[in-house]
Amino acid sequence: MAKVASSSIGLHRPKPFHFRPNQTLHSVKPFNYQLNNLQKYQRIYCQTEPKTGDCCQPNSDPSESAVKEKSSIEPGAGNESSKAEVSPPSTGPEYPTRDFNRRVALVSVLAALGLFSSPRLDLGVSLKDITAAALPYEEALSNGKPTVVEFYADWCEVCRELAPDVYKVEQQYKDRVNFVMLNVDNTKWEQELDEFGVEGIPHFAFLDKDGNEEGNVVGRLPKQYLLENVDALANGKESIPYSRAVGQYTSAESRKIHQISDPRSHG
Repeated sequence: MAKVASSSIGLHRPKPFHFRPNQTLHSVKPFNYQLNNLQKYQRIYCQTEPKTGDCCQPNSDPSESAVKEKSSIEPGAGNESSKAEVSPPSTGPEYPTRDFNRRVALVSVLAALGLFSSPRLDLGVSLKDITAAALPYEEALSNGKPTVVEFYADWCEVCRELAPDVYKVEQQYKDRVNFVMLNVDNTKWEQELDEFGVEGIPHFAFLDKDGNEEGNVVGRLPKQYLLENVDALANGKESIPYSRAVGQYTSAESRKIHQISDPRSHG
């Protein structure tokens, strides 16, 4: 190797290199230079983290800094983290258990048995059922009991709606009061229609034991009207609570006249 020297006129000429025994080789300098740069970078890096000042020393142990960081945590923060860890996880919606389903099934069965064990279902009552259980008009006037006469028609919507209530009252008082059903479509009852002044149906006429009319109720009215009037007849009272009441009804003028197939029919 040779060193380059500058002359006064700007030309370079090589000088001979003589190795001396006590002289240190220059090839070691790059390693020391890199080590110095590495230490400088470590100091610069540590300066960006002011909280961990101890790590600025090149030979610091990372485990010691981690221990210091743990010890610097406040006691309250540790308690909060422990509480968060022991808190129960959120659960989804609760589904019915087998025991709950069995109870529901048992209640449903008992309810169904209660319905079928009843003497009659309201939804199963029709005008034909009431007509079949009614007394003939002539018999009702001669047996010495008070009588309830209902003028109706099979096509009357209000008559069908009130059929369950009428059936309940009839079953309650059938031993003390007569119940008669007269179909306004039957020309056999033209005289009775004029006598009782039937203009709308259903028309309920309340007769005492002698056949005298105490009053009448027409159309859709609360069940209490019919029940209290029948109760007054059954107990032999001089008057009924509702002697004249009119609700929503169907006009009797729209009745359908048909030929009587059986003159002995009371319907």
